Amino acid sequence: MSIAHGSDESVPSAGVDRVALVVGVFRDHTRLTLTEVSRLTGIPRTSTLRMLERLVRLGWLRRVDGGYELGPSLAEIGALALYRASLDASVTSLLGELHHSTGHIVHMGVLDGRDVLYLHKVGGTSEHGIMTRVGSRVPARSSTIGKAILSAAGVAHPIGDRGVAFGSCPTGFSCIGARVGLLAGAEVGISVTAPSGDIRFDRRDAAPVRMAAAALGQYFSAVAPPGPR
Repeated sequence: MSIAHGSDESVPSAGVDRVALVVGVFRDHTRLTLTEVSRLTGIPRTSTLRMLERLVRLGWLRRVDGGYELGPSLAEIGALALYRASLDASVTSLLGELHHSTGHIVHMGVLDGRDVLYLHKVGGTSEHGIMTRVGSRVPARSSTIGKAILSAAGVAHPIGDRGVAFGSCPTGFSCIGARVGLLAGAEVGISVTAPSGDIRFDRRDAAPVRMAAAALGQYFSAVAPPGPR
């Protein structure tokens, strides 16, 4: 969408509307210069520059080769919107039951490229030393969820049964992860996290994680849209 400079009435005055207009022009363009953004939006060059630089600091855009393109923060929001559109209260309830039955922090994540993107987190705060948040990413090979998904595919050798993985981190926490299945065509897994002294790497402590993963996997299969005939 292009707005001529002479059409002042078409240029929004509210800050949030102007930001939306600036971000919106990248929908149809991979990379744009300052001059191009100003021309396409009809916003004066000086104001456009201020907004672009602010969006770069927020991670919504990034500066590349004298131009700008969409940044990682917007990409994460887009990915979350795609996957979480497939979730509902039943998923939240199942994850809540796992949290209450184990007393551990529960994560659910999706394999997105080489990373695990966290879609859900139940329990725990920064006071517990677990700094993960919904929307954050962890390299799949460094994540218990990622290791469980990769082991199910035979890509990695798990410590335990196939589709289940155990892991520890230097901050004194341990995790048990399990593969769930497919959501919107992407691999999903869950994990529980607790102080290392409160969790054991054996089948007994892995059992509730596996059962929750199986229940979620069955639910995803039941609500998945039918494939083409």
